[in-house]
Amino acid sequence: MQPLRGTKDILPNEIRHWQKIYQVVNKILTHNNYQEVRTPILENTELFLRSIGNFTDIVNKEMYSFSDRGGRNITLRPEGTASIARALISNKLYLSSKINRLWYLGPMFRYERPQKGRQRQFHQLGIECIGSSMPRADIEVIRIAIKILKQLKLEEWRLEINSIGNLAERIKYTNHLKLYLNKYENDLDEDSQRRLKDNPLRILDSKNIKTQEILNYGPKLREYLEIESLKHFEEVCNDLSKLSINYYINDKLVRGLDYYNYTAFEIKTKGINEQNTICGGGRYDGLIKQLGGPYKPSVGWAMGLERLIIIMKEKLELVENKKVIYIANSNINNSDTIWQIVNTIDKYQLHFELDISNSSLNKQIKKANQIGSKICFIIGNDEILNKYITIKWLETGTQQKVPVCKIDNYIKYIKFSLKT
Repeated sequence: MQPLRGTKDILPNEIRHWQKIYQVVNKILTHNNYQEVRTPILENTELFLRSIGNFTDIVNKEMYSFSDRGGRNITLRPEGTASIARALISNKLYLSSKINRLWYLGPMFRYERPQKGRQRQFHQLGIECIGSSMPRADIEVIRIAIKILKQLKLEEWRLEINSIGNLAERIKYTNHLKLYLNKYENDLDEDSQRRLKDNPLRILDSKNIKTQEILNYGPKLREYLEIESLKHFEEVCNDLSKLSINYYINDKLVRGLDYYNYTAFEIKTKGINEQNTICGGGRYDGLIKQLGGPYKPSVGWAMGLERLIIIMKEKLELVENKKVIYIANSNINNSDTIWQIVNTIDKYQLHFELDISNSSLNKQIKKANQIGSKICFIIGNDEILNKYITIKWLETGTQQKVPVCKIDNYIKYIKFSLKT
């Protein structure tokens, strides 16, 4: 049996990278007063139709949707923000706090062509700052994203930002863009020709060189922004400069989800072949009201964990939890002594491994050496009969016989000696 295409087992030798990222992220976000939230993997399909948008690739081509036994339309969540918005509404989190700072980490699902760093089941880390319309909130989430990347030793990144205005401004721009591109329809790539009919803004993301050349001479979104949108974006840019955060204004950056407005941004890295987006986000002031909640202007971002781990594997300094103590034991009927030793080691919170292989004592001691244990506790028939433990320090080969009644003090000594 093999895993489904686009899914991957995360094995013990890989999980340490995931745990390291979680530790770093949890510490930074806790310091910035963000609280972790975990939402269900399954949601009503309607949630994503109403939030992401009917004409997006996610909704049209990538969602895993099905009818359950009750006839309900169910979808495996393709992204995290809509679920967070739904959780805020259904749990009325806005009643206890005007501002909600939330973060999540978990699996998402999209039917895409699998490739390195992109799976059909993938994991995203995301944060949402809900309840503030101030440009300062945009800066807060961007600053935190960069802080996380720096803490994970990622220095080669590029922040791209743009203002996509409000819905009315975007509709006006989209109509003019469509009129312009209609003249060049036959020169556009196949995907862009399809998008011209139902989602012209997505053409701005085209990787086709000829399409990009056509766009270079077309209308620019910034030309259709009014005073409020321009002022918001200007404040964001000014604050980024004050924080010495380098940025590049990309006037073709619109993001792929319908709920965005005002600020949109991406952080790109050269860590995987060409430049790739490792973090993307923006402001979504109308989403929560659109889903039936109160008006709660919000801003947030998401990072792809698989892609991040590929980049960070070489740079993360991981401390492997080696077994300090290995308990080698004979196949003996009286196991009370073994469990007494295990409970005492537990008491002092030392890493250990109890051999359960039924191999000879010599093979067990050899295994203790192979896995890098510092000390081997040997419990054979003679030890049980005479109520002592043979302690072997594997680096020096020194052996001692310690009475079982004194083993608590001896393990306490081991704990102290390892600290010093």
